[in-house]
Amino acid sequence: MTVGWVEWLMGLPLGWVTDVPGLTRGQQLQILGNGVVPQQAATAFKALLDLGV
Repeated sequence: MTVGWVEWLMGLPLGWVTDVPGLTRGQQLQILGNGVVPQQAATAFKALLDLGV
């Protein structure tokens, strides 16, 4: 599995994590694994705003 594929799958721009100098493949995967999928976060915020919370 390439790390670039994980970026694409999460909807991030290619290179968002993989173009950061000095990170190992493992560190890149850890960062992506701890990250938030932007589309999912936007949907959650929209749902909360629609509820008036």
